[in-house]
Amino acid sequence: MSLAVSSSPKKWMSNCVRVLNSFICYLVFIIFDLLDAVLCIIYRYLDERIEGVTSPCCCSKWERQEKKIMMNDEDDDISDSLYERKSMFRKMGLLQFGRKREDSNGKCGGRKVNCWSDCGCESCLSWVNGSDDDYKLHFVVKEPLLATSENCRGDPYENVIFLHGFMCSSSFWTETVFPCFSENVNHNYRLIAIDLLGFGKSPKPRDCLYTLKDHVEMIEKSVLQPLHLGTFHLVAHSMGSVIALALAAKYHNCVKSITLVAPPYSSFEGNDACLNALEKFAGKKLWPMLSAGSSFMSWYEHLGRTVCLIYCRNHRIWERILKFFTRKRDLNFLITDMTRHTHQSAWRSMHNVICGGAKFMDSYLKILTKSRVRINVIQGDKDQVVPRECISKFKLKAPHAEINIIPNADHSTVLLGREKKFAQNLEHTWASC
Repeated sequence: MSLAVSSSPKKWMSNCVRVLNSFICYLVFIIFDLLDAVLCIIYRYLDERIEGVTSPCCCSKWERQEKKIMMNDEDDDISDSLYERKSMFRKMGLLQFGRKREDSNGKCGGRKVNCWSDCGCESCLSWVNGSDDDYKLHFVVKEPLLATSENCRGDPYENVIFLHGFMCSSSFWTETVFPCFSENVNHNYRLIAIDLLGFGKSPKPRDCLYTLKDHVEMIEKSVLQPLHLGTFHLVAHSMGSVIALALAAKYHNCVKSITLVAPPYSSFEGNDACLNALEKFAGKKLWPMLSAGSSFMSWYEHLGRTVCLIYCRNHRIWERILKFFTRKRDLNFLITDMTRHTHQSAWRSMHNVICGGAKFMDSYLKILTKSRVRINVIQGDKDQVVPRECISKFKLKAPHAEINIIPNADHSTVLLGREKKFAQNLEHTWASC
C-alpha cells in the first residue's frame, strides 16, 4: 500500500511536467508562427523596394501550383513539407494575397546575381566569375601517388566519391578522413570530395529548387562525365546519404559499394511521407538544443532567412571576432562551412532532399538490393538527429546491408574523433568488393 501511495505522487508530478512542457512548446511555436508571418510581409516589402521584385516563398498556395506547372508531374521532386507545414496564420489564409512574381524556370540554371540578404563576398561568389553559364560543382581530387591509369599490378585505379552532409563542404572529408588512409589507398584509389550544389565553393543559383534531381544532375555533369568514371564507390554523411542513394540507384551498374554515415532514412509512404519525415527529423521541440535548432530552421522560412541575414551575410565579421577571442589564425572548418550557403540553398535542400527523399528511399533501396550493391551503414547509438529505430527499418528494406552501430557516438562523433578507425572500415569495405 505504501509503495502505491509513494509512486502515485511521482506519476502525478511526471504528468504535470509533461503537460507544462507541451503547453510551453505550443506557446513558443505559436509566437514563432506569428513572427514568421510578420517577417514574410516585411521581406516582401524589402525585396520589392531593393530589387524591384519579391523573391518567391512557400507561404502561398499559388507558389506550389506554379512550381508544379514548371516541372513534369511524373517527376515532381518538390517536397510537400515546403508548402503544407502547419501554421496557424497560413491556415487562417492571412498570407495568401498575391505578389509580383519573379521570372524563374524552376530549374537549376538560375541567375548568378545574389539576393541582397545573401553574402556578396569574393569567396561566396567565386563561382559567378566564370563566363560559362553551364557552371559546375567544386570538388577536390586526391590522385593516387605516382598516378597512371593503372597501379603497379596492372589493375585499374578505384574511384571513390565523398558527399558531405547538411551545411558542410568537401572539407568534412579532406580535413578528417583523407589524411588517415593507408599507403595502399594512397597508391590505388582516387578520392573525390564534392561540394554539393548550394554549399561550400559550389554554385548557389538563386532560382534553383535544389531537388534531388538537381543535385544528382550536377554531380553527373561536374564529376562523372568529365572524369569518365566507369565504376566508383560512394561514401556519404547525413543529407549526402539521400543524394548518394539517388545517384547509386541511377548508376547501380557502376557503383561497387556505398557507405552511408548516419543516413536520415524514413520509411514513410503515401501523400504525407514528406510531412512525416519533417516531423521525424525536425519535429517542433525545445529540447535538446540540437533538435530545437533543427525545428526552428526547418519550419520557419523567414525566421531562418533572418538568421542567415545576420550570421551568414556577415560571416567575415563573425569570423574575425572568433579569431580574436580564440587567438587562432585559422578557424575550424566546421565553423566556416556553417556560413558557406545561401538561405535558399539550405532551406530548399533541407525540404526537397531530406524530407522529399522520403518518397523515393524505398524504391532506391529496392533497386540497389536487386543489383546486389554492397551497402554499409554506420550509425551512432546516441544520434539525436537520426533515431536508431530508423536504421532498423532500413535493414528491413535492404536485408543484405551491413549495419555498424557505434557506441556513445552521436550524429557528428560517429566520424569525428574516430577518423582512423572510420578510414580502416572504408578500406575493408572497398577491398572486399
